[in-house]
Amino acid sequence: MEVVKAGHSVYQLQFHVMWVCKYRRRILNLGVSPYVRKVLPKLLRSMPGVGIETIGCDPDHLHMVMVIPLRSSIAVVLGRLKRQSSSPMRKTFGGLQKVYWNEPIVWSPGSFVSSVGVDEGTIKRYIEHQGRQDSGQFHREL
Repeated sequence: MEVVKAGHSVYQLQFHVMWVCKYRRRILNLGVSPYVRKVLPKLLRSMPGVGIETIGCDPDHLHMVMVIPLRSSIAVVLGRLKRQSSSPMRKTFGGLQKVYWNEPIVWSPGSFVSSVGVDEGTIKRYIEHQGRQDSGQFHREL
């Protein structure tokens, strides 16, 4: 992932996100899984700066590597994606009505999120070497 330059900040944020299907139902089969892979990136058009780098599906849960900018709350982004993806999935796949009865949901309310990035050793070396080495930008003749 590249470093993103915003107005007053520079960041490199990636998150490993996991969603579980409600009641751990095994609904992400060969028909639903490709649909989810296609719909989720389309929903991100209304969320500038948010992106999905990879999506992986198991029958009862979904893994993603996402880029979420500093100005966005992770919980808000994930909640919005869950809400906006549930309705089209239920309309497209009528069998989900039988699985989830009259509930307007597909995803379990919780989620797992962890940050993805450089390892701890790299960060410690970077911090320890701050101010020790000049990159050659400040050499002036007096």
